Amino acid sequence: MLSVEELDERLIDLSFAEDIGDGDHTTLCCIPEDAMGKSQLLIKEDGILAGIEVAKKVFHRFDPTMQIEVLINDGAKVKKGDVAMIVTGKVRSLLQTERLMLNIMQRMSGIATMTNKYVERLEGTKTRVLDTRKTTPGMRMLEKQAVKIGGGCNHRIGLFDMILLKDNHVDFSGGIANAINRCHEYLKAKNLDLKIEIEVRNFDELQQAIDCGGINRIMLDNFSVENTKKAVDIVAGRYEVESSGGITFDTLRDYAECGVDFISVGALTHSVKGLDMSFKAVN
Repeated sequence: MLSVEELDERLIDLSFAEDIGDGDHTTLCCIPEDAMGKSQLLIKEDGILAGIEVAKKVFHRFDPTMQIEVLINDGAKVKKGDVAMIVTGKVRSLLQTERLMLNIMQRMSGIATMTNKYVERLEGTKTRVLDTRKTTPGMRMLEKQAVKIGGGCNHRIGLFDMILLKDNHVDFSGGIANAINRCHEYLKAKNLDLKIEIEVRNFDELQQAIDCGGINRIMLDNFSVENTKKAVDIVAGRYEVESSGGITFDTLRDYAECGVDFISVGALTHSVKGLDMSFKAVN
């Protein structure tokens, strides 16, 4: 399996190939090769900054001679008018890295900002907000980094680091008990040690999961607030409980006050608005 660093490098290389192709002809035609300059990352909207460390990789991957002065680090609250970093180097390099750096930083900062709002909404409860696999293809590691920078927690990274028996797995397996039992048989045969979570859609499935046992977490899928409280009381601390499905920012705290351990929110990554910022020349 590739490391985070290797995944970042592959994404950056692919993104440059996608954007520059056989050359940035606009820049090449009007900017002398030896021209030097300076640009600053200007924040144009209040939020949480994320992506500075990835931006440094973008610049150095394209041109190792670029010099980066970081003024505001990942995770900091920023406001309109702040300058987050200043980059000095060849003007051609500044122009050709601008869009990729901004695409990454705007999206990561948007995710971190939204996540932080959810985290603040849960303040005073034991509930933690989780992301999901509803991410942009190729950018999952960056988007999940942004969730953590915003104060949230990562669910599983992919299909490989946790067992999550969802409704389709249960239905295709012929029921809750079959799905859980086959899971344990598989883990034993493969000599794997992975946490097991199972999704339940009603109180009957919840009781079946409890009776079967051998799990770490139960996901309550599309339960109302009232039924979530009942479900938490039934579980009685024997397993972690996660709420998922149909939960909005307005109802988030209501679910948290039922006593669930986690609330997973796909909107953190699939419906986020990028944080407004620009990369402008400094005269």
